[in-house]
Amino acid sequence: MTIEAAESRSTLPTPPPRISPRLLRDAVAGGALGVVLLWAVQAEPSARLDALFATGAHLSGLLAGYGILVMLLLMARVPAIEHGVGADRLARWHARGGRHVLGLCLGHALFALCGYAAHTGTDLFEATAELLGYGGIAAATAGFGLLVAVGAASARAVRRRVRHETWRAVHLLTYLGAALAFAHQLSGPDIAGSVLAGWVWAMLHTTVAVLLLWYRGVVPVRQALRHGLRVVTVHREGPDVISVVMQGTGLDELHAEAGQFFRWRFLQRRLWHTALPFSLSAPVRDDTLRVTVRTVGDHTRRMRRLRPGTRVLTTGPFGAMTAHRRTRRKVLLLAGGVGITPLRVLFEALPGAPGDLTLLYRAGSAAQLVLRSELEEIARVRGAALHYLLGPSDAAFDPLAPQALRQLVPGLAEHDVYLCGPPGMTETTTAALVRAGVPESRIHSECFTFA
Repeated sequence: MTIEAAESRSTLPTPPPRISPRLLRDAVAGGALGVVLLWAVQAEPSARLDALFATGAHLSGLLAGYGILVMLLLMARVPAIEHGVGADRLARWHARGGRHVLGLCLGHALFALCGYAAHTGTDLFEATAELLGYGGIAAATAGFGLLVAVGAASARAVRRRVRHETWRAVHLLTYLGAALAFAHQLSGPDIAGSVLAGWVWAMLHTTVAVLLLWYRGVVPVRQALRHGLRVVTVHREGPDVISVVMQGTGLDELHAEAGQFFRWRFLQRRLWHTALPFSLSAPVRDDTLRVTVRTVGDHTRRMRRLRPGTRVLTTGPFGAMTAHRRTRRKVLLLAGGVGITPLRVLFEALPGAPGDLTLLYRAGSAAQLVLRSELEEIARVRGAALHYLLGPSDAAFDPLAPQALRQLVPGLAEHDVYLCGPPGMTETTTAALVRAGVPESRIHSECFTFA
């Protein structure tokens, strides 16, 4: 770490435990290697066709079961993982890994089917009918079907066309599919044939199940009972943008950092059944929390009618786009649209002397700027630079092009950059920053348009 980074972190509180992306990747890879070794020590070499198919079925089945566990762990909302890796990266890994798991499940089914057909001398149709006559095989097939349904609902082309509530309901089938897969594996030769393997496999599943129940079930209820969070007021910030102010007790115990977000569930009719992620748009003060939301969907539009006193369930904080990612004295904050919300808090809270911070705010017009008076007051008090980049996204001049960014921010390549905006803008701006000389390792962004 540089001297500049050490100086910038000197006033930060001690961070909570964090698991880095590299450590998590290494742990997952190590677990996969362990699964392969478990298969290898039990494999019986044979040149017979049915034995070769059976060997492939065993390996792909074990890896598929392990992959399901990893996918569940990534979405268990374990704070050390969420704070270290970032919720958006976890969601991408979950989506990518889910496709691999489905491929392994399909491979396992095909290997097993071909192996059975070769062993019994039947064709594939007869082998399928006979295998489905076994209760365990039928249950495993049903579990695979559920996982396929979840994967289909999560495909980008489908996800755009279904309501968020429908997608969540379908996604809950993952747990049933995983349970059926676990029951199938316990009766398989690789697990049932070894007391040690059966014990390890059961402990892994139990651990992940406990983490899921604790962080997705118990913690939100416990926080609700402890903090008694309720809506105080809802006010309009701009076209299709509102702020919701909530108050509770003991909110400093949440240890929320600038740049982080919570998942919110408002216990009001037509809102209570869905929890969505929104960033804090102001620091926690006087046991008060505030989120600023663009009302673009059914759920967020209903939030405009939240009544004062409405009870709120919240889980968090989550997110890795915090001051602890900073490595340089000078920092550029770059926001697009309502992506200003986490950066507004960082703009106020990041340690720094006058001239260390620059905020660029991209919007279609001045009317679309959110929290403008607050930003200008923060810039005035802190001696920070603030620039509004206004105009349509399809204009001939792109204020986020590499040359334009270098002119606006002298010494851009020596800055840390915190970036938040719509996914398309985030991708193109990240590419522009890299072309402008900023190492990708110093571009910190987080997008949580997922659930």
